[in-house]
This record gives sequence, C-alpha cells and structure tokens, in this order.
Amino acid sequence: MDIWDVRAFVYQHFADTTHAPSVDETAKHFNLSNEEAGEIYKELNNRHAFFLEPETLTIRMANPFSAIPTDFKVHANGKTYFANCAWDMLGIPAALQCDAVIDAVFTESNESVQLKIRDGKVTNSELLVHFPVPFAHWYDDLVFT
Repeated sequence: MDIWDVRAFVYQHFADTTHAPSVDETAKHFNLSNEEAGEIYKELNNRHAFFLEPETLTIRMANPFSAIPTDFKVHANGKTYFANCAWDMLGIPAALQCDAVIDAVFTESNESVQLKIRDGKVTNSELLVHFPVPFAHWYDDLVFT
C-alpha cells in the first residue's frame, strides 16, 4: 500500500457516503495504526491531494468534495454532496460520471440558482462562473478561493 491507495480510499469514501473518512476509519481499512494513517494524511495534505483543517487530521476537502456544508449542494445518485466552490460543483458530477441537480448561492448577491447536469453538460443555464483569484494562487488561501 502507498499513500495514493489512501487517497483513492478517501475519494471513494466521499463518493459512497458524502463525507470524509476519519483517520480511525482509514487506519482500520488499511490495517494501520492511527499514527501511521495520520502521517499519510499529513503527507497527502502537503502534496495538495486533499486539504486538512488547520492543526488537525480532519479532512476539510478532497476536491471537488467538501466535508463541511457549503452553498454548493450537488444532488446526484440519490445523495447530496457539498462542493467547495462553483468549479467543484461542476466537478462532482464529472467525478461521479452521473447526472445531477445543483443548488448554489451567488456569493455576491445571495441569489439562489439551480443547474441541471445531464450527460456531462449544463442543460438549463447560460450562467458564467467567475473566479476572483487566479488558479496559480488558489492554494494561498484555499478556503477563501
């Protein structure tokens, strides 16, 4: 087993359950100690493979999935996932390879919008997504981005 097996497990856990696995769950799955699993979590965080809450071993996000509620809800496969941002709300149906309905809130106006994804395409909107931070700087403050 290498760290990328753990990353794959984290993503599959999100896809299956809509939430991130704990270090305990990951340790049990791979027959590791909690310490070993925690070190792997730290390494994956350092490599931007997922993002931990500061000073913890709690997964905050594994793009496109968010472990905390956000204004970007993706309804797919009979489940509701949270996305980190507008980009990720489109990434969840792509990652799951399924149709979806997305409920989002515009950050600036607080206005709600619903998008429908069918066969990989937005079917009901001509909206544009605006990213106020260039991609090269997303990890400067990933939670804000």
